[in-house]
Amino acid sequence: MKRRRKLTKGEGVLLFLTAMFLCFLMGLHQRDLKASAAPMAIETQRGGRQDVPPELPDPAPPEPLDMNTASAEELTELPGIGESLAARIIAYRETHGSFTCLEDLLNVSGIGEKKLAALEGLISIQ
Repeated sequence: MKRRRKLTKGEGVLLFLTAMFLCFLMGLHQRDLKASAAPMAIETQRGGRQDVPPELPDPAPPEPLDMNTASAEELTELPGIGESLAARIIAYRETHGSFTCLEDLLNVSGIGEKKLAALEGLISIQ
């Protein structure tokens, strides 16, 4: 049978510190597990906490903008339509009457196939 040798004082201290470090790491791990399982919270303006569900449902998509009744401000909120193009759309509408289909927008200077395709789902003709 082999005889075990005794640990030196330095080896014992090192073993103790290693054990303490591992306990510390386990405590951090447990804290992180509890934090990830708890519901998220945000700070309100008054300093209180308010629980927030982890995932909020996507808001409903906006209603398509009617090109026959839209104002210049509403038109400029669409992607790729600035103030001058919005003014041309309104001028075309006033000169030629209401749009009867989306393809009528191709007659407005500055609206091509690509721009019309980018606006699909965001605009309508009613």
